[in-house]
Amino acid sequence: MNIIEYLESNVRSYIHSFHAVFDIAEGAVIYDEQGNEYIDFFAGAGVLNYGHNNPKVIKAWIEYLQNNRIVHSLDKATVAKRNFLQKFLDTILVPRNLEYKLQFTGPTGTNAVEAALKLARMVKKRSNIIAFTNGYHGLTMGSLAITGNQFYHDQAYSLRINVDHVPFDGYFGKDVDTINYLRKLLIDPGSGIEIPAAIIVETIQGEGGINIASETWLKKLQALCRELNILFIIDDIQVGNGRTGTFFSFEKIGILPDMICLSKSIGGGLPMALLLIRPELDQWLPGKHTGTFRGNNLAFVAATELLGYWENDDLTKAVEYKSKIIQKSLQKLADELPELQMQARGRGMIWGLEMPKEGFAKQVSTRAFEKKILVETCGSNSQVVKFLPPLIIEEEVLNIGLNKLSEAVREVFAEN
Repeated sequence: MNIIEYLESNVRSYIHSFHAVFDIAEGAVIYDEQGNEYIDFFAGAGVLNYGHNNPKVIKAWIEYLQNNRIVHSLDKATVAKRNFLQKFLDTILVPRNLEYKLQFTGPTGTNAVEAALKLARMVKKRSNIIAFTNGYHGLTMGSLAITGNQFYHDQAYSLRINVDHVPFDGYFGKDVDTINYLRKLLIDPGSGIEIPAAIIVETIQGEGGINIASETWLKKLQALCRELNILFIIDDIQVGNGRTGTFFSFEKIGILPDMICLSKSIGGGLPMALLLIRPELDQWLPGKHTGTFRGNNLAFVAATELLGYWENDDLTKAVEYKSKIIQKSLQKLADELPELQMQARGRGMIWGLEMPKEGFAKQVSTRAFEKKILVETCGSNSQVVKFLPPLIIEEEVLNIGLNKLSEAVREVFAEN
């Protein structure tokens, strides 16, 4: 660890929560260099939905590299890209009756968001964007402007130009309809808020504290966008790729975004991001939005293999089953310790346990790590313990991890 502390920038963050040197990983477990085994309820912040070193992916990578197949290609045509596009069309788009063009952006989620914002402004010839309280969309300049948490803005000294933040579903409690609030702002010429080019939203705010938008709210938001000729963008970077049980987080809601941002798990652990665009909105000129690493062929290979999970509904059923296990465990813990006023909420395999007492959630995360569980916090005040286990985690491993997490909460409670 000495060379890391000596040479790596202070900006590193997760190393402070997980103070170990990791070496090997498989499925839902990760090992440090001493061979200690940790259960991973973090999954690379949602990158590893299909687990560490998925054997299907490893086999495909080895075969691909041993045959000297192309790795870097900018946006040139490759066999790997063609195979991925065909698989995505056949497995994801056609069965869902969806029609989108795919834009390969730079390699991370924030690049997909930046492309979406740029395209929306270009198509609508408007500059304003509307985002939501507690939203998180990335930390490059455009994405940072629409990210809510003040922590990320404190030392950026950047202007949030042409962005307005409005209340997310439930921000003022269950009795306040924030879509009606938003509609009033948009139709009132005296509100000071211009009709935007686009509204961007997460169906479940991951970094924001596992805040879940209701089906009714999302439908009303889409209807408002249609009424006022605003583009409707879903950021599915963290909660897509099966995290909620279906490939897209909004599938069961009955909405149809104009654009969808995807990244994280789509590349099987390698950097890859893409933007899904309704065909009539694909008004780019060649090279108008570019980047050196917008064609990661090893990620194409991984993604093609992993899309095989969506050829049937086995994974969806497994996620729904394990979701109930997580919910039952967290709710039992909340009921057992009413003094902590904990609240469990989530969907699929993204869950949060809110702990209002200041600093308590962070103490729990630290104690969990001592028990060899990787789990992080989220929310505007880091008040929520966030659960993001790989979707393929074995039931036995999941239960062991949940039991150890419960032990951590009880121990921290007893010490406070």
